[in-house]
Amino acid sequence: MTLAFAYLIDLLVGDPPRLPHPVVWMGKGISALDRLLAKRRRSKWAERLKGILFPLLLVGGVYALSYWLLKELYALHPWLGLALEIWLISTTIAVKGLADAGRGVYKALQGGDLALARQRLSWIVGRDTGHLDSSEIARGGIETVAENIVDAVTAPLFFALLGGAPLALAYRAVNTLDSMVGYKNDKYLHLGWASARLDDLANFIPARLTVPFLVLAAGKKGRDAWRLARRDAKKHPSPNSGWAEAAVAGALGIRLGGENQYHGVKSFRAYLGDPVEPIAPGHILQTISLLYRSTALYLAFLLLMNWLIF
Repeated sequence: MTLAFAYLIDLLVGDPPRLPHPVVWMGKGISALDRLLAKRRRSKWAERLKGILFPLLLVGGVYALSYWLLKELYALHPWLGLALEIWLISTTIAVKGLADAGRGVYKALQGGDLALARQRLSWIVGRDTGHLDSSEIARGGIETVAENIVDAVTAPLFFALLGGAPLALAYRAVNTLDSMVGYKNDKYLHLGWASARLDDLANFIPARLTVPFLVLAAGKKGRDAWRLARRDAKKHPSPNSGWAEAAVAGALGIRLGGENQYHGVKSFRAYLGDPVEPIAPGHILQTISLLYRSTALYLAFLLLMNWLIF
C-alpha cells in the first residue's frame, strides 16, 4: 500500500513550498555538473562520451544515496523507513501540481485575462506564449497536462512498484536531466544525447501502459481515444509523449499539435487527433478529469499486480 499512500499524499498536499524537494536538489546537481562538463567543447563523440557522465553520476548517485538512507532508517525502525519511503515516492509524482497548473490557466482564460493566462502557461511550457490567443493557450494547457500524465504520474509509479523510492527517484533524475540538458540545441546536441536517450528508454513502457487507462477513463469516447492513440502517437517528435496526447485528443474530440514558437523561431508539430470540435478552455478541465480518473485506475492496476506477483 506504499504506492497508494504516496499517491494520496500528493493528491491532498502536493509539493508544499516550505518542504525540501528532491527535484530541486537534482536540478542544482545537474547545474553543477553542467558547469563542469561544458567548460571545454570537444569533438562529437568526445562530447557524447562526456555526456554519459550526466546520467552515470546523477542517476546513479540519486539511487545509491536514497537506497542507503532508506536502508539505515529501516534498520533503525521499520516505521521510520516506511514513512520516508512513502514521502519520497510522493515527491516523484505530481497529480495535484499538474491539475493546479492546468486549472490556473483555465481560470485566467475564463476570467478573460489573456495576459495572466499567457503568463501562467509560460510557467509550464517551453514555447513562447506572449502572442497566443485563447484557443492556443488552451491547447498549450491541454498538451502539457496530457503529456505529463506519464512523466509526472504513471512512470514514477511504475518504477516505484519495481524498485521502491530509490528507483522512482532515479527515474525522476532521468526526467529532470532530459528537461535540463536533453535539448537538441548547439550546446546539448551531443552533450545531452545520453540523457535524452535514457529518458526515451525509461518512458517507453509507461507511456504505452498508460493508454488503456486513458481509454477506460474516456468512457463512451474510449474507442476514439484508442483509435487516435494508435493512429497518431508516432507522429509526435518524442517516441513516448504522443501516446497520452493522442489518446486525450481522441477522448475530447479535438486536434492537438500545430505551430509553436520557441525563442522567436517557429516550429510545426504534427497534428494529433481530429478537429471534431474547436479547442476551448473547458477542454483543460476535461483533461484534468482524465488525469484523475486514468491515474486512479492505473494505481489500482499496479496495486493488483503488486498483490498478485510480489
